Amino acid sequence: MFYRPLCAQIQNNPLRVMSTNCDKFLVAIFFVATLFSAVLGDGIKSGRKLPIVVSTWPFLEAVRSAWRSVDSGFSAVDSVVEGCSACEELRCDGTVGPGGSPDENGETTIDAMIMNGVTMEVGAVASMRYVSDGIKAARLVMQHTKHTILVGEQASIFAITMGLPGPTNLSSEESIDKWTNWKKNKCQPNFRKNVLPIDDCGPYRSSTNIDEKTCSNVERDGLDESLSYQFDVHNHDTISLAVIDQNGDIAVGTSTNGATFKIPGRVGDGAIAGSSAYADSEVGACGATGDGDIMMRFLPCYQVVESMRLGMEPKLAAEDSISRIARKYPDFVGAVFAVDKNGVHAGACHGWTFQYSVRTPDLDDVAVYTVTPEILTT
Repeated sequence: MFYRPLCAQIQNNPLRVMSTNCDKFLVAIFFVATLFSAVLGDGIKSGRKLPIVVSTWPFLEAVRSAWRSVDSGFSAVDSVVEGCSACEELRCDGTVGPGGSPDENGETTIDAMIMNGVTMEVGAVASMRYVSDGIKAARLVMQHTKHTILVGEQASIFAITMGLPGPTNLSSEESIDKWTNWKKNKCQPNFRKNVLPIDDCGPYRSSTNIDEKTCSNVERDGLDESLSYQFDVHNHDTISLAVIDQNGDIAVGTSTNGATFKIPGRVGDGAIAGSSAYADSEVGACGATGDGDIMMRFLPCYQVVESMRLGMEPKLAAEDSISRIARKYPDFVGAVFAVDKNGVHAGACHGWTFQYSVRTPDLDDVAVYTVTPEILTT
C-alpha cells in the first residue's frame, strides 16, 4: 500500500517516533482522510443541482427545449440558443419572435442577446428587421465579429449573409390589426412626451419649440396625461433564459419583439448585457423582464450578479436590485430572477406578479415559481 514507503521513512528517521505502530497509525490517517474527503465531496455534490435551466415567465416549451439540450451534454450556450429559438418559433405571448408588438409604423422588429459567462463574450442585435431568428443572429454576432451589438437593417443584412433565412415580413395579421385599432384610437397610448402632433398620429414636434395655437390638435389635448402607457405581459415582455451546464459553465440569452407601439428605431433592454441578462460562470446569472427603458438605466442583472459575487444570496440580490429601481421610479413594472453557480434560484418583482420557470435534475418537468411584489421600504 501507498503508506508503507512513508512508514519506512519514519522508521529510518533517527527520532523513530512510534515506529512500531507506524502501520496502524498511517492506516488510521488514511481512513480518516478518505472519510473526510467523501463527506466533503458528497456535500458539494448534493449542494449543486446541475444542470439547470431558468427562464422568465411560464415559457414551458422553451425551458423544455433548453433542458433537452443541456441534459444531453450540450453546452450552456448551445442550450440557451435552443430554448430561446423555441420561444421565437412559438411566438411566446406574442412578445417574442415575429408577428407581435408593432411599432408606430406597424412593423415588428427583433431584439436579442446572448452572453457566454465563461469568456464574457456578448453578441446582440437590436431593432432588427426582416429576420425572425433573433437569438441565432445574436450568436452569429458573438461568433463571427469583434463587436457586441449590431442594429437595424444592417443587422438584418449581416444575419442573412451569415446564412439565416430572410428577408421576411415579421408582421402578422394580429399585429397589423392591433396597429390599425391603435391608429383609430389616435395613436394612444404611446411613448412620446413633451411633444405636440400636427395630426392625431404625428408628425410630432417638440412642445417647447412650437406655436401651440397653430399646431395643437384640440381634440387630443390631455390624452398623454390620461392614457399613460400600461405595461403587462401581453404588450411588453422578454424571454430571458439562463443555463448552467454539466460542467458548471453558464450562459444567458434573451429575445423579444419589444414594446408595443414603440418609436421606430428604439433599442430595448433585451439587447443590453447587464440589463436584460448577465452571466459570470464564477458567480451565477440573472434574467430580467419589464419596462426596459427604465430598467436599463440601472443594469439590474449586472447588479444581481455583482451582489452575489460579494456573498449576497440570490433572493436578497434580486430584491435589492429591484428595490434600487423602485426607489427612483415607484410606478415602474419589472422583475428579475437570480441563480447562483450552485443552482440556488430566486426572483423579485415590482408592479406586477411575476413567474419564472425552472428545470433541474430532481424535477420530472418544469416547475413554475410565483413571486409577488415586495412592499418597498426606505
